[in-house]
Amino acid sequence: MRPRMNLSFQAFLSTLLLTLALTFSGLQATPASAQSNSGSTYTSDEMVATGHKFFGSVSGGIASVVEKAFSKYGEPNGYILGEEGSGAFVAGARFGEGHLYTRNAGTHKIFWQGPSLGWDFGGDGARVMMLVYNLPSVEAMHNRYLGVNGSAYLVGGVGMTVLTNHNVVVVPVRAGVGARLGLNIGYLKFTPQPTWNPF
Repeated sequence: MRPRMNLSFQAFLSTLLLTLALTFSGLQATPASAQSNSGSTYTSDEMVATGHKFFGSVSGGIASVVEKAFSKYGEPNGYILGEEGSGAFVAGARFGEGHLYTRNAGTHKIFWQGPSLGWDFGGDGARVMMLVYNLPSVEAMHNRYLGVNGSAYLVGGVGMTVLTNHNVVVVPVRAGVGARLGLNIGYLKFTPQPTWNPF
C-alpha cells in the first residue's frame, strides 16, 4: 500500500516548484550590446581599471570576468561599487550598500538585501562591483532582481552572476573572503534607504 503525501506538504511543494520555474524563466536576459546613447555607457577598459582600483590585491581575475560580461551584454550604462555581507545554512540572507554611478544622472547611494534558498552553507564578506545594463532611470533600480547566485562564472578568485528585472540586467562581480558552497536561488532588492527586511 503506497503512503499518501500530506496535502499541505503537497501544496507547499507545488508552490516551491512554481516559484523556481518563474525564477528561471526570468533569467533569459536580452543582450545589451545596442545601447541607444553610446555616450552614456562605460567601456570594458574603464570597468577593468575601476575593478582593479576597487578590488586591489584580489583583482587577479577581474579582466577575464569583465570581458565575459561585456561579451554577453555589451556596455553598461551604470555600475555600483559597494560592500556586502551574507550568510546561509540552506536558507540565508545578503545585505549590502554602495553607490550607483551613471554618466547622465550622477552618483546615488544605494542599498540591497535579499534572501537565498538552496544548497548553500557558510558565510562571506565581499567587495562587489555590479554592472548595470538598460537602466532607464535611477528610480528604476529600486526593484527586485531575480537570478542564480553561486558558481556562474569564476576565475582568479573573482566571480560573476546575473540578475534580471524585465529588460534591466545587473551583473554582480564579487571578490572576497569566506566560504559559500553550491548554487542558491534568490533575488536582490535594491532600495534608496537601508532596511533589515531581506524580503
